[in-house]
Amino acid sequence: MNRQKQDPSDSSSDFQQLKRYNPTAIANYYSLRPWEVIWRAINIIWSFGWFLIHLQWDQWFNPDQNNKQKCATELRQILTRLGPTFIKVGQALSTRPDLIRPDFLGELIKLQDQLPPFNNDTAFSIIEQSLNCSIDEAYREISPHPVAAASLGQVYRALLHTGEEVAVKVQRPNLRPTLTRDLFLMRWAACQFGKLLPLNLGHDLTLIVDEFGVKLFEEIDYINEGRNAEKFAANFRDDKEVKVPEIYWQYSSNFVLTLEWINGYKLTDTDKIKAAGIDPYTIVKIGVTSGLKQLLEYGFFHADPHPGNLFATLDGRMAYIDFGMMDQLEEDTKETIASSVVQLINQDYNALTDDFVKLGFLTPDIDISPIIPALEKVLGNAIGQSVGTFNFKTITDDFSELMYEYPFRVPAKFALIIRSLITQEGLALSLDPDFKIVEVAYPYVARRLLTGESPQLRKRLLEVLFKDGKFQWQRLENMIAIARSDQQFDLLPTAQLGLQYLLSDEGRYLRRQLLLALTEDDRLHTEEVQRIWALISDEFKPQQLINVAINAFREFSTAGVAAIIPNTVKMS
Repeated sequence: MNRQKQDPSDSSSDFQQLKRYNPTAIANYYSLRPWEVIWRAINIIWSFGWFLIHLQWDQWFNPDQNNKQKCATELRQILTRLGPTFIKVGQALSTRPDLIRPDFLGELIKLQDQLPPFNNDTAFSIIEQSLNCSIDEAYREISPHPVAAASLGQVYRALLHTGEEVAVKVQRPNLRPTLTRDLFLMRWAACQFGKLLPLNLGHDLTLIVDEFGVKLFEEIDYINEGRNAEKFAANFRDDKEVKVPEIYWQYSSNFVLTLEWINGYKLTDTDKIKAAGIDPYTIVKIGVTSGLKQLLEYGFFHADPHPGNLFATLDGRMAYIDFGMMDQLEEDTKETIASSVVQLINQDYNALTDDFVKLGFLTPDIDISPIIPALEKVLGNAIGQSVGTFNFKTITDDFSELMYEYPFRVPAKFALIIRSLITQEGLALSLDPDFKIVEVAYPYVARRLLTGESPQLRKRLLEVLFKDGKFQWQRLENMIAIARSDQQFDLLPTAQLGLQYLLSDEGRYLRRQLLLALTEDDRLHTEEVQRIWALISDEFKPQQLINVAINAFREFSTAGVAAIIPNTVKMS
């Protein structure tokens, strides 16, 4: 075959070089071709106009449940008919039960993995043009029809000539021109009418459209998705509970992605998971813990964990697929998130408000004094409940009410994080109705801070343990008790790390503060020390304590230890 490398999924050459979302370039293109967007705009307005008329009519004259369901189905059909951009909008709304009625939510969820496929011949033509070889040359076998269809592409099951079973993901045709035209119209509407909408976003609505556009363009670049998958796999290479499919680059391009086939069950297939002898609670715990690792350890997180992208494997692992929508957190952001969770546990709303400023939920010039009691009222009620009755969505629902009373805003990154957390909790509850995300999250965060692998984490730990210059014994006691509820938490290595830190130059401040804490208010705080010892004493035996001390001292030279001890004595 003699085929040139080209963009096989785009009918318009003008967008072949537009690999990244660029609102200026898109606006310049369509400002010279208004006829290309006018008919699309009329189609969109006509579709939603009739839907709103039907919705209002039924509310007035037919307010029964059957008609509500018909309206929900009609909305799903409209979004499907309008194509990939609007399907992605519907998918985003399907994870927001705080915004969408339950009947509409049930229909929008179908947009996640119940979409009509595109023409089979077109798909095979895209594969051949993109890989520059015939189907038979690339694959020994391939399913005659797609096994799944999504908003931006569809998937075939195939066998390589070397015997590996693979999934072949093919992008929908003419995708880039369709997305750019719709994004142009959305951005124009956001500029014209955004300020008229009763939305407290804290920033221009066009920024939300732009963030949406950036993520869409990242999703339609399958080379980028393959790299994301490999980066994600590298982060979890030592985790035996998380499975990431291998990418076969020889049979992949910007428009075709060939990856390892995952045998397993969608997390929504509860009956099949149980029938396979897989413990739903274990799968859920793996999902929550791996989600926390993404946010607080690696900073590189899966921003689209809907049911179609998560599987329970036959051997009881959690498998992630579809790495088109990912995001990266800065180191300082990761540590501030961990700190804010602990501030929430300790109900220190002053410190929590400071963390909200650091994270961008509040601007630095805002007067936080009236916000603190409002936070205490909303979050205090949730935290005051037992862990068994707490759930993440309770907080987000109550917190959303504050958004309209106080100048909170949700940074774009955190919109993705909140969406991810709500989705994961919803999946967890579908597998185990009694599951509570905080039963896993609290111990994990406490363990992360107590082990303090990085200077930033150790700094956050000090911020948590000291308030107004005084050591908070109760907080340390709470963190140890919470961390110990995590079966993966091993106190001995943590104690060794703590001792090494105390003996280091970095730990000079903590040594001094601990000595002051033990003697503050003109008394020895032996009761507090005894309570903490009672918490941990069953894990320590005399020989173990000696080993911990020896291992800690080994990290330092004789001169270094000798230099530390006099300083400690002098400070005391």
